[in-house]
Amino acid sequence: MKRNTLTYILLFSCISVFFSFCNQNKETVNNQDSKGSTGVAKINLEDISFNGDTSKRGMVRIPGGTFMMGGDNDQASEDEYPKHKVMVDPFWMDEHEVTNAQFDAFVKATGYITTAEQKPDWEEMKKQLPPDTPKPDESELVAASLVFTPPSHSVDLNDYSQWWSWVPGANWKHPTGPGSDIEGKENYPVVHVSWDDAVAYCKWAGKRLPSEAEWEFAARGGLINNIYPWGNEHINDRKPKANSWEGSFPDKNTAIDGFSGLAPVKSFSPNGYRLYDMAGNVWEWCSDWYRNDYYKTVSNPHGVKNPQGPSDSYDPDEPYVPKRVARGGSFMCNDSYCSGYRVARRMKTSHDSGMSNMGFRCVR
Repeated sequence: MKRNTLTYILLFSCISVFFSFCNQNKETVNNQDSKGSTGVAKINLEDISFNGDTSKRGMVRIPGGTFMMGGDNDQASEDEYPKHKVMVDPFWMDEHEVTNAQFDAFVKATGYITTAEQKPDWEEMKKQLPPDTPKPDESELVAASLVFTPPSHSVDLNDYSQWWSWVPGANWKHPTGPGSDIEGKENYPVVHVSWDDAVAYCKWAGKRLPSEAEWEFAARGGLINNIYPWGNEHINDRKPKANSWEGSFPDKNTAIDGFSGLAPVKSFSPNGYRLYDMAGNVWEWCSDWYRNDYYKTVSNPHGVKNPQGPSDSYDPDEPYVPKRVARGGSFMCNDSYCSGYRVARRMKTSHDSGMSNMGFRCVR
């Protein structure tokens, strides 16, 4: 029962690690690193310093402008409506997702320990759960993350516990758990990073996470009301356009695009702004809180300039869990389940979530 209880808590809430970032404001705590040792000194966000690199190397200038933000076709979900007028100022954006090599440089420079490498704190966990949720056994509250584990047969797509597993020891250095590593994958996007981890990296790099509006404007690449970063041609028509799931999700990936899992950054053609992987590969954190009704509240005939998202979060599906927005889809996206490679597609998850298809890129 212990395993079933924990699986229910973690998968029902779509949170890989229920650990509040406020606990990183403690100077030192007894905790577990990826090897299970204790007494790890954690780094406060306030202690992270800008690395001093003011260059725009590896970034492209996004010109800014006016666009219609929101759903473009009949696959759009309710939270993508109404389509509304938005203006954004020019900004610079990383040409690709932050890689393992880049994140490794950050960790080596700062000593930072990611959310997935920390033991969950039950007192913080239960704030995001229904009041009657039972506490798991202490033996289950270990540093871990959600790992994609595809089944060998077709499953009910309403039950995501069929393809996600809570794996102790899984983190950005060990993407599928103990025994795995990122050797030879320096140019792959870093994964198992929470929103908090991404914010910490941004501070060190002298950058920030994009707003949801900036991300969608950039993903559109100068095209007007098109469905995908490359236009309106379906993702499975003609040549591969992004790293996505071809075949039957989640049990069979035909890998027509050349990859059954993650792909190195810049493996596919860029969009009109010379940005790579704005569709597929990994979901990308944005700065905004998620609310299902946000577009309804912000929309107006005159448009809105540089929107920063709502002041708080609400998801009627999981009202106890404050969530941030992620964009762009991942290698797991398929029209039968998730058309995340659409430029307007929104995804929501808690700030402390880190999964094997979650990454980020920065802006300045």
